[in-house]
Order: sequence, then structure tokens, then C-alpha cells
Amino acid sequence: MPDVTVRPLASDDRVAWGGLWEKYLAFYDTSRRAEIFDLTFARNMDPARPQQGCLVAQRGTDLVGLVHYIFHAHNWSAEDVCYLQDLYVDTAARGGGIGRRLIEAVYAAADTAGCPNVYWMTQEFNYAGRMLYDQVGTKTPFIKYSR
Repeated sequence: MPDVTVRPLASDDRVAWGGLWEKYLAFYDTSRRAEIFDLTFARNMDPARPQQGCLVAQRGTDLVGLVHYIFHAHNWSAEDVCYLQDLYVDTAARGGGIGRRLIEAVYAAADTAGCPNVYWMTQEFNYAGRMLYDQVGTKTPFIKYSR
């Protein structure tokens, strides 16, 4: 998709990024307070926090997708691993390979950081997302528990 650029989040992306993240959260039937939006954006922009990142997909002047990822230590390997936390492509832009490009950009960031493993989770009902994930990753047998 040549008309879409995947790039790091920029300081003037705050409003468009917030709109995309809000839609992502709504897809999972959740929301966050405005302070969390501000905090998350600030963390993703902070060069002192290289373990946390955000990439966006831009078409023309519009942001049409985002991906958040976090590098962290793992007790089973010497290298850090990368958690792809949030992936969202605007509904009007779906079907053109943007989600795949965002995942591949996280793979590239992980490779650059020396992280051989990238992992993520999704809900079972996310059938469209899972069709892509089955092509770019390996489904594991793990079940998530939470407090």
C-alpha cells in the first residue's frame, strides 16, 4: 500500500492518535480517563522511555492506524521480549494491508532492539484480526488470567 506511511508517533499526532485509540478501546468494550490518554501519549513520546513505543499509519494527512508495543525482560531468555499491546486500523482503511504493515514494523523495531520474540493477545471474538494474526504469527496454547 504505497499511499500509507508507517512512522513513529509525533507530538502533533495527539488528537488523531487519541481518536484511534478511543475506537480501539471501544472495540474491546472499554474506555480510559482523559488522564490515561495524556499519560500514555506522553510515555510514547518520551525519549527516556525507549521500552515503550507507538507507530502510526498515515494516509495523506490522516492517521488510519496505530500500534503500541513494550519491550521488557523475560525470565526465560537473555534477551528482552516485545509485547504488542494495542493494534488498530480505522474501519474505513481495513483490508488494505495496514495491520500487517504495523505488525511488521513492530517486528523490525524488535529486531533492531535485539528482541527475538514479539507476542500479543486478542479476544476470541476478534475474527477479522485473528485471520491476519494466523498469517503473521503462531497461535499459542496459553490462556490469560488477570487480577
